[in-house]
Amino acid sequence: MLTARLIPCLDVKHGRTVKGVTFDHLTDQGDPIALALAYAADGADEIVWLDITATLDDVRPRHEQIARLRSQLRIPLTVGGGIRGVADVEGLIDHGADKVSINSAALADPRLIEQVAIRWGSQATIVAVDAQWQAGEYRVFSHGGRRDAGRELGDWLREAEARGAGEFLITSIDQDGRQQGYDVTMLRYARTLVKRPIIASGGAGHVNHLARLLDEGGQYGLLLASLLHGGQTSVGELKRQLHARGYRVRVPN
Repeated sequence: MLTARLIPCLDVKHGRTVKGVTFDHLTDQGDPIALALAYAADGADEIVWLDITATLDDVRPRHEQIARLRSQLRIPLTVGGGIRGVADVEGLIDHGADKVSINSAALADPRLIEQVAIRWGSQATIVAVDAQWQAGEYRVFSHGGRRDAGRELGDWLREAEARGAGEFLITSIDQDGRQQGYDVTMLRYARTLVKRPIIASGGAGHVNHLARLLDEGGQYGLLLASLLHGGQTSVGELKRQLHARGYRVRVPN
């Protein structure tokens, strides 16, 4: 059994952490740097920082915040949002990102995946995918889930992997923020198509939801947002419960 990774996600808008439901109805959740450091201290394995409006607002990532976080953070940091090309990736990595999450820009020009993978390695190249069940298939969306990208999930995953994606961050738009569980059917489908690790996003609301996905097998990271931001539980508590059930996790001291 592989060691499960618990990964808090910070959806950032104008420098503040926000959270919504199905990519809408956003509410302020606090300072992203403070939250990231608190989660790290509680046993998080990685942090994902996504500027969720940077692409829509046509602004670049906030390098100064990333640099401030990196100076204090001791676990891997993935940053996404507002990436348009290699220069943006270079800026994020220079300011402390260990990995970058590419979404809309990769859909617009898939060669970007290759360019990033060749220069910084596949391990630093995360392709984020926002998908929704429509008309009998999983459709891929760009621009914060607002535009149909004209892609079917499986086709896009296979192409992105062939171009050098080292990992996929797959979010179910239907489940996002509902805390009713991950879209296991969608993730199972994705797992059959690609060999690279998958970070599951959208829907975690209880330790049972995490266990349910781990029972599927394969290499999964478990993204957490609403469940943590709302104070319902903590990374450490989730890990202790999973460990007690026999799942492999890095248990905090």
